[in-house]
Amino acid sequence: MSNIAINYQKVLEVLSSLNIETTHRPKVGRPPKMSDIEVVALSLTAEYMSIDSENNLFENIDDTHIKNLLERSQFNKRRRALFGFNEVVRQRLAAFFLEFENCFLIDSMPLEICKFARHLRIKICREDFATAPEKGYCASQGSWFFGYKLHGVCSLSGVFHSLDITKANVHDIHMLKDVKYQISDCLLLGDKGYLSSNQQLDLFETAKIKLETPMRRNQKGYKKQPYVFRKSRKRIETLFSQLCDQFMIRRNYAKSFEGFKTRILAKITALTMVQYINKFIFDRPINNIKIKIT
Repeated sequence: MSNIAINYQKVLEVLSSLNIETTHRPKVGRPPKMSDIEVVALSLTAEYMSIDSENNLFENIDDTHIKNLLERSQFNKRRRALFGFNEVVRQRLAAFFLEFENCFLIDSMPLEICKFARHLRIKICREDFATAPEKGYCASQGSWFFGYKLHGVCSLSGVFHSLDITKANVHDIHMLKDVKYQISDCLLLGDKGYLSSNQQLDLFETAKIKLETPMRRNQKGYKKQPYVFRKSRKRIETLFSQLCDQFMIRRNYAKSFEGFKTRILAKITALTMVQYINKFIFDRPINNIKIKIT
C-alpha cells in the first residue's frame, strides 16, 4: 500500500511540473476532494504498477495513504470525464522526445474484448452502434477476434506520436488518411498491410511523407526491403509487446466504450510517463519500463 502512495507522489510531482491547465469544469456542487491532475496521477500510477482493476486498487489503498482519496465510483466517473485532459498530458510528455524526429513507424494491434466464441451474445461496448465492436482478422496471429484495433505511430526510440482506436473490421490502410494531418516531411515505415501505391503518392504529395513498406513476393519488380528498415520496424512491435506484458492492454474490465478507451489511453500515457522519468530524471534507457520510478 505504501508503494502505491510513494509512486503516486512521484507521478504527481512529474505531472505538476508540466503546468497543464485542465479545461474540464465540474458541475455545480461541492468542490472535488481531488484535483484533476491528482485523479490522472492516481490512474497512471495504477497502470504503471499493473493494477488495472479499480476494485483491486481501492482494496489496497485508503485515505491513510492519500488524504483526499475519492470514493471508487467517483474516481471512475472523474477519470472518464478527464479523457481529453489525459490525452493532453500524453502529448505534452511525448513532445519532449519528438521535436526533431524525421522517421516514424506505424502498425496496429488487436484489442479483443471477449473470446471470439462469445461474440454473438456479448453486450459489452454495444450501447452505441457507431462505437460498437466488430469482428476482424489478425494476419500475424492467423485468427479472428472480436473488438477493436489500436493504431499507433511511434518514433524510432519507441515513443508514441499519435494513436487511434477503430473497429476490428477497419483495414490498416485507412489510418494513412489521418496520418498526413499529424506528421509531415518524414519517413514512415509500415508492414505489408499499408502497401498501396495510391496512398504512397497521396502522402508524399500532401505532406512530404515517404511511405516505406516491404513488397509482396509476387509483385512486379520485387525487391527485398533493406535490413535497416526491417530492423527498425521491430521497435513498434516490441512496444506493443510491452503494453501487453506490463500494462496488460488486452485485458478488459470496461463495460462501455467510454470506459474502454479511457483505460487504453491511461495505459499508453503511463508508458510515456515512465519513458519521460527514465530519460529526464534518472538518465537511463527510456524503454526500461520494468523499473522503479522512485
